[in-house]
Amino acid sequence: MSKVLCVLYDDPVDGYPPAYARDAVPSIERYPGGQTTPTPERIDFQPGELLGSVSGELGLRRFLEERGHTFVVTSDKEGPDSVFDRELADADVVISQPFWPAYLTAERIAKAPRLKLAITAGIGSDHVDLEAAIQRGITVAEVTYSNSISVSEHVVMMILALVRNYIPSYGWVVKGGWNIADCVSRSYDLEGMQVGTVAAGRIGSAVLRRLKPFEVGLHYTDRHRLPEEVERELGVTYHPDAASMVPVCDVVTINAPLHPETEHMFDDALIGKMKRGAYIVNTARGKICDRDAIVRALESGQLAGYAGDVWYPQPAPPDHAWRTMPNHGMTPHVSGSSLSAQARYAAGTREILECWFGERPIREEYLIADAGRLAGAGAHAYSVGRDGDTSEAPPSDHA
Repeated sequence: MSKVLCVLYDDPVDGYPPAYARDAVPSIERYPGGQTTPTPERIDFQPGELLGSVSGELGLRRFLEERGHTFVVTSDKEGPDSVFDRELADADVVISQPFWPAYLTAERIAKAPRLKLAITAGIGSDHVDLEAAIQRGITVAEVTYSNSISVSEHVVMMILALVRNYIPSYGWVVKGGWNIADCVSRSYDLEGMQVGTVAAGRIGSAVLRRLKPFEVGLHYTDRHRLPEEVERELGVTYHPDAASMVPVCDVVTINAPLHPETEHMFDDALIGKMKRGAYIVNTARGKICDRDAIVRALESGQLAGYAGDVWYPQPAPPDHAWRTMPNHGMTPHVSGSSLSAQARYAAGTREILECWFGERPIREEYLIADAGRLAGAGAHAYSVGRDGDTSEAPPSDHA
């Protein structure tokens, strides 16, 4: 029997909800492009429930304990005295989410001799040291596409919130005011603006499709160019790199994976190439933007606004500069953890476990690393050094 260690975010401060605003969520069987949604043998939860917090347990306890496995769930993941570190020593399987990642560093992997499987409940496995996992033969899997559309919707919401100055306007209502001039002094129409995405994979291309009806100019850069027919359909302009795209954009949305070429990509130099008063929306990874460069650009007016759903580190400390910088629309990492998305990635996590314990192959699209190499989606999404070789270049996006 196995020990499964699961790291999830804390429960609501008001307690685990006894009821929900809606009775259910729409049932989706396929994603754009045809990939099916998760297909476990069964689930032990009602879609639309809060599954991603500690009490929700991803709906896995009954499934695991009926089969004799030990299931440990915690939100305590930082430091050598954390529950995560104490329980990791004899864990066979680790599960965590990108929104509250259990960082599986090389040092932690070295202290977990029984670890065989690391699952990301959601998308994005950069909290796992993939090279160390590969060297140890650990299988790394994630629930690919489970929350890509969730994130793309969040991007569109953030763009509109910044451009239309929604957040300060709402604030005046809460304060009892009717200060129309203050609200509209930073409010513009999105119509006619030029919007570009750094990366046009599942999330980036979904953002482009959702923005097309707004009558904006659409732009993208990606190491993998979209098919010509897709470019024509969307009316989107390709740019070979971010440096050539950002000068023409009023809004830039970042939908790229974090890797050496994207880390701190948006620094003083690149932001300086943008139009004065442009906006940045980042739901990819916090380290793609230089923290202090963003603050300086907002304070100087080079940027009119910054909205992000990702931070470094996560969770962000109370004194993180992005909490107090001007004209921001920051959220904690929630874009991919809607109740709708939770139902999919909880079901996908169970599907992966059913395959693992049943000694059946895990879906190729869920695999990141397997049998001592990058595999499946990981062979396209990540690059690690191994015996002088590297995998394919990182593709479009991860969230």
